[in-house]
Amino acid sequence: MHHLTARRQAAAVRSGEISPVELTAHYLERVDRLDHRVGAFVTHCPETALDQARKAERIVAEAVAPPVLLGLPVPVKDLHVAAGLPTGYGSLARGEPRSPVDGPVAALLRAAGAVVLGKTGSPEFGLTCYTDFTHFAQAADLAEGVVPPTVRNPWAPDRLAGGSSGGAAAAVAAGLAPLAHGSDGGGSIRIPASACGLVGIKPSRRVVPVGADPFGLAVSGPIARDVRDAALLLDALSGRAGTPFLDAAERPPGPLRIARTALPADPGTVIHPECLAAYETASRLLAGLGHEIVELPPVRTPALARLFETAWTVLAAAERVPADRERLLQPLTRWLRERGGRVGPAALAELRTALAAEADRALAVMAPYDAVLTPALAEPPAPVGHFTSGSPEEDFARQNAHTPFAALANITGQPSLTLPLHWTRDGLPVGVMLSGRPGGDAALIALAARLEAAAPAGPPFPFG
Repeated sequence: MHHLTARRQAAAVRSGEISPVELTAHYLERVDRLDHRVGAFVTHCPETALDQARKAERIVAEAVAPPVLLGLPVPVKDLHVAAGLPTGYGSLARGEPRSPVDGPVAALLRAAGAVVLGKTGSPEFGLTCYTDFTHFAQAADLAEGVVPPTVRNPWAPDRLAGGSSGGAAAAVAAGLAPLAHGSDGGGSIRIPASACGLVGIKPSRRVVPVGADPFGLAVSGPIARDVRDAALLLDALSGRAGTPFLDAAERPPGPLRIARTALPADPGTVIHPECLAAYETASRLLAGLGHEIVELPPVRTPALARLFETAWTVLAAAERVPADRERLLQPLTRWLRERGGRVGPAALAELRTALAAEADRALAVMAPYDAVLTPALAEPPAPVGHFTSGSPEEDFARQNAHTPFAALANITGQPSLTLPLHWTRDGLPVGVMLSGRPGGDAALIALAARLEAAAPAGPPFPFG
């Protein structure tokens, strides 16, 4: 069943061809049998999931117009609260017991008929572009709790699945879930989607009605195996009537003017040849579809990059951690919090003003174009331990070099997505990124669906 698209699974549930209990049991069996190889889930509760599936069965029999995700198992990222499940935030320093109520994301999923399958792994407070606890687990005081698993890439277990929605991406790529919820404050949906050969959509600001951070950087969105499946989950997360985003994937976008750039803000950042190959493939395919391709200089300037980094430290410092548990934080988290704690009220107000001005400048540069194409990442999926083997400063610098294009769309609030278009000779997936106009999510999805259809099929997903 996991070989079917999420759309096909949903249709089979609605028609009675597959029961929600049968589908949920199928994925639970795969989680129990395979997840030790990737570490995608931090928790799941089979009894609770099967109870939800039985309720979905009754709705199938009774509903005239079943909700769009009826009976589909969908996990929630472990930065978000779901009834009946604990929330760990990827941290030994802070965690919450089983919640009696849903947070906004889980409530939207359940309203759309989904079965909340469990919680997927995230780095501490979602602060990094990887989900790697290997070095921390070796040094942590295990008497204080259980260190979450390192999330490994299903395509190559010695590589990382990315982050911060690493568990979500690994779950979908390994066939442990048909779809997964992710969140993205600096690339955290698109980075792991690219690393795992998936589609990840960071929607425009306010498309998904979930509370935002003070800078408006983070949004929730979908991770899926293809554009249409991702659009279906975005429809559910948006809470809108019908399936406007899935419908958009069926419409031809018409000839567009698409800018492209593979030049990072830091001239010292090197883009790997495999990432450039994916970028050139996408450019050729888009031109072949009749779109005009225009070269663009870097939009993310060094000044903008510095502002984003400062905002990131402020967000880290704002995380609520009991004073007596600060010592349990990971070294990078402590380093970020120390820096962010030095940003006073006046400097914070100046930071917000400067970020807004830089967002306006960047959007003005991109305004003549319907979409902007870049590499998704500067490198193929990173080896386990790549980021965490040095000091916190080295860790942060390696992350910036790995993800030079992702955070711009979080600053501007525009929609952005990644598509898998290339595999290395070693079988590692490499994606490209397309970003659209603010509020132009449907148009971006329409473009991505046509690009996906024009691309050669990739290799079969791992784990059968």
